[in-house]
Amino acid sequence: MRDHYDFSKSKKNPYTKKLKKQITIRLDEDTVAYFKALAEQKGIPYQSLINLYLRDCAERNRDLKIKWG
Repeated sequence: MRDHYDFSKSKKNPYTKKLKKQITIRLDEDTVAYFKALAEQKGIPYQSLINLYLRDCAERNRDLKIKWG
């Protein structure tokens, strides 16, 4: 290893705005099974599929209609 590194010509990472945050979320087993099956059909990881779905909802400002009872 060098004693000194020159970072004077370095640039910022252009992908830092797209960094992901790890969280814990509780989902019903059937919901996870649905997304896992759909993700397998699409050929992408199920967590990526859930993220894409939630991002789409957020971008379209979708509002959830909740009916209790």
